[in-house]
Amino acid sequence: MATFLMFGKYSAQAIKEASAKRTKDAEALIQKLGGKVQAVYALLGETDILAIVDLPSIEAAVQASVALGKMTGISFTTCPAIPVAEFDKIIAG
Repeated sequence: MATFLMFGKYSAQAIKEASAKRTKDAEALIQKLGGKVQAVYALLGETDILAIVDLPSIEAAVQASVALGKMTGISFTTCPAIPVAEFDKIIAG
């Protein structure tokens, strides 16, 4: 499993439709893709929401980002999160 950070920006409609049910539905979607939600945070600033999720592949991350956008109206930017020790090994070649 790989960890991904999903940064979301609400549309005006998406914020109107925010609910605990939609949050549970979003978590179920991640689980359906073989993933697990580690944490979700509401933020103030340019990013409205941050989800930290574990997913089995980059393909699953793309599917999650697109499917959540369709389901919620939230525009997501999804980035892999690499532990620094692993990053150091990668750049060392």
